Amino acid sequence: MVLLDEEILHEANISEAELLLEIAILLFQQHRLTLGKAARLAQISEAQFEQRLAQHNIPRYFYEMEDLDLDLNTLKKMRQS
Repeated sequence: MVLLDEEILHEANISEAELLLEIAILLFQQHRLTLGKAARLAQISEAQFEQRLAQHNIPRYFYEMEDLDLDLNTLKKMRQS
């Protein structure tokens, strides 16, 4: 566990809880933490974390172009069968 310097938190005008949430959101966006682990880091429920993601306009699920390509290929194969 890391102890945060109160002076730094004060100077940044952020609470420890807010900082943990911001770090959790960043790590989630970078695909470095799952939603559950990010919520745990932020010390809030998964539902609350999802609400915070929505407030920041961050999607719950990430759908990459590779995923679209895979899905399109699967559909083509299904049509051919």
